[in-house]
Amino acid sequence: MNDFTFASPTRFVFGRGVCDRAGAELAAAGHARALVVYGQGSVVRTGTLGRVLASLDAAGVAYDQFGGARPNPSVAHVREGVAAARACGADVILAVGGGSTIDTAKAISLGVPYEGDVWDLFSKKAAPVTEGKPAVASVLTIPAAGSEASDSCVISNDELCLKRGLSCEANRPELALMDPELTFTLPAYQTAAGVTDMCAHVMERYFSSVGPVSVTDNIACGLIRSLMEEAPRALADPEDYDARANIMWAGMLAHNGIAGVGRNVRPDARAGGWESHGLEHELSAHDARIAHGAGLAVIFPAWMRYVWREHPDRFLSFGRDVFGIEPVDAERDGVDVTAEEAVADAVAATIDELQAFFVSLGMPRTLGELGVTAEMIPALLETLEQNKGAEFGEFRRLTMDDARAIYESAL
Repeated sequence: MNDFTFASPTRFVFGRGVCDRAGAELAAAGHARALVVYGQGSVVRTGTLGRVLASLDAAGVAYDQFGGARPNPSVAHVREGVAAARACGADVILAVGGGSTIDTAKAISLGVPYEGDVWDLFSKKAAPVTEGKPAVASVLTIPAAGSEASDSCVISNDELCLKRGLSCEANRPELALMDPELTFTLPAYQTAAGVTDMCAHVMERYFSSVGPVSVTDNIACGLIRSLMEEAPRALADPEDYDARANIMWAGMLAHNGIAGVGRNVRPDARAGGWESHGLEHELSAHDARIAHGAGLAVIFPAWMRYVWREHPDRFLSFGRDVFGIEPVDAERDGVDVTAEEAVADAVAATIDELQAFFVSLGMPRTLGELGVTAEMIPALLETLEQNKGAEFGEFRRLTMDDARAIYESAL
């Protein structure tokens, strides 16, 4: 186990009806004025926003509303939010929604004390300023991104066709209100894309060049096994409270960092190279209609097939602990196969099982199903290199030629 630094300061309030406690929780934390950030209508239609605003009224917390957050949130909208937060003097940015809404709130919070353009923070031209930064709180309605407790925030710049993430401890929300009942109305596709994203958050950390880390690896594989068990239940019965609750909590654990402790190469670094996320971000940066989880359902297996020979033991342990897959033994099992072939077969079966699980949820198998064509790959590579450099990754360093081959294999 490598040295690491881990903190998870978010206060979690979990259970039925907890969104009605938003005002009381913020008031107890000393907040007087909130900018309430939400998306494009679902929280209005379901009544969730009304319940949250009523709780703020009851607790005497003043607020302004800022709607319109979209999937793959845009920096243009964040800029408007920064102006709104400054104008109303918000001391807390309260997100009511899923990861995109929470990331919008995080970016607004980072932008308030910064004198320049908030995009400077995401393009690494400037470091975040924490003095005078409003707190971030959330009422989670879409479990997927894990943004309710993570240190990360991802924003798109449509003008530049760039999607960039910023990870820093200042991004961790102060409060997360998590009510599984709010997820009963989620469309099946959104539920499936969310579960896929959670699995990817775990696997990005698991598939690092660091060797076995027993406790962390068991947490990681246990989370994926739980998601594989609970997701079909939630899709079969959208109002299965226990299934929804387990998925919601797993989504937080998948991305708050605990599934990677000791697997990081530096004490202050996130575990893993996040290669699949980097490859997928280009898809949804060029076409904001592509759900992040859906893109990952295609990209992650394609990346795995391309790189597994770099550290096959990682794949063998994953196959064993998640799917119960072991390489055959020629002598024991009476088969004519070399040890190398046995390993390759076990790894192939592991990747096939993972992709079959994603597809069983309704996720795509190929990029073509997402509208991505071979003609689009050069543009994807151009912005990928701007974001990641000529080489990127940690499990195995990838060049742009490698990235092209992965994209092409996924068509």
